[in-house]
Amino acid sequence: MIEVTDLTKKFQDKKTYITALKHVSFSVESGEVVGLLGENGAGKTTLLRAIATLVQPTEGVIRVANYDTLKNPNEIKKKIGVLFGGETGLYNRLTARENLEYFGALYNLSQHETKVRIDELSRMFGMRDYLDRKVEGFSKGMRQKLAIARTIIHQPDIILFDEPTTGLDITAANVFRQLVHQLKQQGKTIIFSSHIMEEVQMLCDSVAMIHKGELIYHGSIETLYEEEKSEDLNYIFMSNLVRGS
Repeated sequence: MIEVTDLTKKFQDKKTYITALKHVSFSVESGEVVGLLGENGAGKTTLLRAIATLVQPTEGVIRVANYDTLKNPNEIKKKIGVLFGGETGLYNRLTARENLEYFGALYNLSQHETKVRIDELSRMFGMRDYLDRKVEGFSKGMRQKLAIARTIIHQPDIILFDEPTTGLDITAANVFRQLVHQLKQQGKTIIFSSHIMEEVQMLCDSVAMIHKGELIYHGSIETLYEEEKSEDLNYIFMSNLVRGS
């Protein structure tokens, strides 16, 4: 479903180059849920942006649903839903409902399909009370719930979440986790970054750890536990960072 091969990404800063990703290779099977772990600045968001066709690789190849991100970006965009931390992609002057209607239209949903999806998502995320209020007055948690709804309104096959539970209260975070379980049962492929180890342990089939732009581990959580002789993911993560250094 997703194949990343020898991915390197460099950004130019004045006369120097900053390497955000170094020869990263891994694959994600259809229906798999992958937790992306790493410190701030490790390259997680750059990797997700590259998979989403929003960043072009300096070297390497990425294929999503058998499409090359450089050759067929529009085909890939039809099949994915993306939410990046701090970037909700919402329009402040529109209501929550109008935002969802707009994104439904972007993905060529009929008015009836959009209405049904809005009803489902507003019920799921407890948004009915503010569905017809303008987004500009929303709290961070309200924005995040609406942004998650916006991400999946077209029921994409592949979903990329960057810190999806940031700003959510305990109840909303639990709703998100239940949503991931439902999406997995539907055969959706999901990659999400998180600093909450319990969340990763609860939801993911496998983990990918990035340190200073390099992939230092990718594999199943069970295999990781066996290799490290521990089920303390936080301890394992920190140990891998030390070894990665």
